[in-house]
Amino acid sequence: MDGFDFTFFAEVLVGGLLSGVMYSLVAIGFVLIFKTSGVLNFAQGAQLLFAALSFVSLVERGMPFALALLLTFALMVALGLLIERTVLRPLVNQPPITLFMATLGLSYVIEGVAQLLWGTQVHALELGVADTPLEFFGIMVSTFDLFAAATAGLMVALLSAFFRYTRIGLAFRAVADDSFAAIAVGLRLPRIAATVWATAGTIALVAGLLWGARLGVQFSLSLVVLKALPVLMLGGFDSILGAIVGGLLIGALEKLAEVYIGPFVGGGIESWFAYVAALAFLLVRPSGLFGQKLVERA
Repeated sequence: MDGFDFTFFAEVLVGGLLSGVMYSLVAIGFVLIFKTSGVLNFAQGAQLLFAALSFVSLVERGMPFALALLLTFALMVALGLLIERTVLRPLVNQPPITLFMATLGLSYVIEGVAQLLWGTQVHALELGVADTPLEFFGIMVSTFDLFAAATAGLMVALLSAFFRYTRIGLAFRAVADDSFAAIAVGLRLPRIAATVWATAGTIALVAGLLWGARLGVQFSLSLVVLKALPVLMLGGFDSILGAIVGGLLIGALEKLAEVYIGPFVGGGIESWFAYVAALAFLLVRPSGLFGQKLVERA
């Protein structure tokens, strides 16, 4: 087509895909909890905020970067274990809406604790990576976007390897496939659930640092969790592969829509176009691309 700038199109597409990797990382935290317990963990965003706020506050108080990272990691693992033990375990076998409301309330509790510990001011988070443009085959790409996508991609790869090749990972997959059969062969569900929640805390730490460096560490950072919802709707709530593919698709779609459709409708559609796309897709495939179809027999 005459006048179509393929280089610009490629830049927008690559930028969207790089953002999509970060969406996938947040979505995987949801998937891990949902697969093992059937809980849509709305507190994931508050955990993300708590991790970023704790880390940047420790660094600003003079703690070395590596020590602050290690301490925040330990704090997030402990928080995940605490949530599983004191909130979710007592509510086992309760209706899904009860569990969802519990995580919704928990998100406000975590944000309140974060405010008491670290205050409400906005923090700039520096990870030592300058946001300068790099050129690859004529395509300009942000250095920070590359770093963030590489970090998120590495985290996704490590998680995939962990759940595929380790004993606890195989146990997790067994519980996700059939919890009753897993109990029958002697797997200890509370231990597996605790491990998954600790892992979700680690994911929140990595995602919190990446998003905090991009957007600034402020209480609205917890709303990043909402970006994962269309990813889950598109990819499936119970599929790690779906979270990865869904994140890439949503990231690309929202950037392309903003650039090529936005000018015709006044702009500003990036914040909601992903939900339109996900809802339209659900009308065709309610379980998502890789989600399991539920079959009910009378």
